[in-house]
Amino acid sequence: MTGSTENHQNQEGPRHKRDLTRRKVVVAGAGAAAAVGVGGTLAAGAFAGETKGKGAGAAASASSSAEACYKLTSETTEGPYYIDADKIRRDITEDKEGIPLTLSLKVIDSETCKPIRNAAVDIWHCDALGIYSGYESLSTGGGGAPTDAPSGTPTGTPSGTPTGAPPSGGTGGGGHEEPTDDERYLRGTWKTDRHGQVTFETIFPGWYRGRCVHIHTKVHVDGKWTDAGYEGGHTCHTGQFFFDEESVLASAEVEPYSTSTTERTTLTEDTIYDQSGTTGGLLRLKYNKKHIAKGVHASITVGVDPDETHDGTDDATQPSASASASAS
Repeated sequence: MTGSTENHQNQEGPRHKRDLTRRKVVVAGAGAAAAVGVGGTLAAGAFAGETKGKGAGAAASASSSAEACYKLTSETTEGPYYIDADKIRRDITEDKEGIPLTLSLKVIDSETCKPIRNAAVDIWHCDALGIYSGYESLSTGGGGAPTDAPSGTPTGTPSGTPTGAPPSGGTGGGGHEEPTDDERYLRGTWKTDRHGQVTFETIFPGWYRGRCVHIHTKVHVDGKWTDAGYEGGHTCHTGQFFFDEESVLASAEVEPYSTSTTERTTLTEDTIYDQSGTTGGLLRLKYNKKHIAKGVHASITVGVDPDETHDGTDDATQPSASASASAS
């Protein structure tokens, strides 16, 4: 990995004072209210969809460009099974069996729509049977359900031993679970490139009691990359990525997912996903509809506010089991 010591602010210069105006970006396309994300992915739902002219020359240019307003990607709870920046790597699969999944992310400033480079992006998720590494003793083998997983939202923030100093904002919160073992499969941290992009290799997640299929994520900025890992900075986004029902049903026909005896929570029943599409973390998926076992490519553009701190430990971001499915 790169041992760069440049931090986010040094690379982009002093940040101007953020205002309260609508976030805008010019994008190609006749009257298009969309923004291109990773690999040409349309970030549909990640913006307000409003357009307007650019002055005297607006009529002439309207056929080739339009302005689209981004929204922040939804913040969610961190959950009980986070371990700070433990593995600096892009391939997090290790020896876990499952449908190959390539996850391509693009991180942008939600106000300027500029890519955020050298951010540290964490992802972590359960295996095909709903078990999290680091917490295997809290999971039920075969059934895939963590024994302490409520029917709603898990809360709290476990701490771990990172490679190098962990980003700030990754610890604290009551009711968290401390790691119970040294396994770290399906966890990893990597940095965004100059285009704000980062790609992970993993497997399609399984499910466990009370939650739909999902991947956890954090975005850290203003820290430094060193030979030891990522140091300092703060967490500007804590969120989750979600999979549509069609893909999950298809995965359930493939081993080892098909051996799970755990009752599945659907996307519309989930108490964390806010039903807002891409803004809420719904992934864009590409795969062979007749043979999902060959692999899935998932992508999304994540809009963050790099000046804010969102570590996912605020009780306001952790709806209870009885909360509405539309809760953030």
